[in-house]
Amino acid sequence: MRFFRTLIDEPRAVGALLPTGPAMATKMASVVRPENPASVLELGPGTGVITKAVLARGLAPAKLVCIEFSPEFAGMMRARYAGVKVIEGDAFDLDAALGERRGETFDCVVSGLPLLNFPAASRIRLIADLLDRIPAGRPVIQFSYGPKPPVPAQPGRFTVARHAVVLRNVPPAQIWIYRKPAGIA
Repeated sequence: MRFFRTLIDEPRAVGALLPTGPAMATKMASVVRPENPASVLELGPGTGVITKAVLARGLAPAKLVCIEFSPEFAGMMRARYAGVKVIEGDAFDLDAALGERRGETFDCVVSGLPLLNFPAASRIRLIADLLDRIPAGRPVIQFSYGPKPPVPAQPGRFTVARHAVVLRNVPPAQIWIYRKPAGIA
């Protein structure tokens, strides 16, 4: 019910007519390495479907940092996922959202943001910023409902590759992985 209320009240904060399905959530979470000591950053967790899949991989709740723009979704996430650090904030202003953790290096980023709802320049800046917060070669994983990635590769800065096509999702989705190659500052 909260999902649909937020869809009506804050349409830019929601990128689909239905929450992410479990098949897509599992594919999105597949990049998480629970054994890595670094935390995982999740953007736009919404109702927590992907969060649940990330935790199901064995990641300790204390190693998951979620940034959610919607106050209602953030409150629901805090109630539902004890131990997960849920920050109500703007993923497009990561330094402000992360606060004391702004200098932290994360293992990877799992993004459920509706990127196509934002200007192209903002999307490019966001992906570049996220890649600066994880080790070279580690992924920023993002889904979209179109045939092309929501942010095109930026030669000399980062690459993008299709990770999966998920037909068992409404609507069907594509999952993309962004990486910054080693040696790029």
